[in-house]
This record gives sequence, structure tokens and C-alpha cells, in this order.
Amino acid sequence: MLMISQKCQYAVRAVFELAKRRGDGPIKIEDLARAQAIPRRFLANILNQLRSAGVVDSTRGKKGGYVMARTPEQVTVGEVIRCIEGSLSPVDCTAAGGRQACPLAANCIFVSLWDKAQKATAEVYDSTSYRTLLREEERLQEKRRQGGFDYAI
Repeated sequence: MLMISQKCQYAVRAVFELAKRRGDGPIKIEDLARAQAIPRRFLANILNQLRSAGVVDSTRGKKGGYVMARTPEQVTVGEVIRCIEGSLSPVDCTAAGGRQACPLAANCIFVSLWDKAQKATAEVYDSTSYRTLLREEERLQEKRRQGGFDYAI
């Protein structure tokens, strides 16, 4: 199972917060950190990585902050995870260039298993846009208002 690092979880949540506030103008790093319970000292580095990857844009100055570079429909969770983690591979040998480093690669019985796991994981993350997450949050909020809880996506 691919373990998502805490840093990556912060990145996914930061982009979600920007998706929620799309159209509100640039969001200050302090506001993002507070809204998603992300330590500010980590968030600046994460946002720089996301900016370099074209996921977010930033504006300097008194009215500056961060916004999504594209619409919530155009950004997937998989893209954000790859930006931070580099790969969705469950093991190093199936990541880019990993097979060359493995002495067992030519006769490894597990390669197809790892490849299937990677493809299944990628399918889930790559088919989940931030628009999908926003709709899910709306659905959950409506259920809470009606007195029921359901966390299935």
C-alpha cells in the first residue's frame, strides 16, 4: 500500500482549500494553514512545489496569496500526490528507472503485481478531481444537516 506522507496530505488539503475558495482572490498562507490545520512552516515549501508544478499561482504583496492555477475540474489528487511524492508506485522498483537498479528485475515474479497495484492506485487518484471532492463535501454537509453521516466517496 502506498503510504501518503504527512507533507503530501498537507498538499492535498491545501489545494482543496484553494479549490473551495476559488474566485475569492489570493488566499494568504496563514489563512490556508489555519483552515486546514497545516503548520505554516511546512506550507510555504509545499506551496512552492505546487507552484513550480503549475498547480497553484502566487501573487506577492499586501493583497497577495495563493490561488489554483487551473479550475478544480482540471486538477486531480493524483497530480498533487505526484508533485510531492514523485510516484504512485508501491515499491521503488516499479517507479521510473527502478527496474534497472533491481538485480532481480529480469526474473521477478512480483513486477506484474506491483504494476497492477500502481495502476489501480493511479486510477483512483487520477479520476478524483478537486471538483469531485468539492461535490462530496457538499453532499456530506447536506447529510450532516439532515442528521446522517456517510463518508463514502
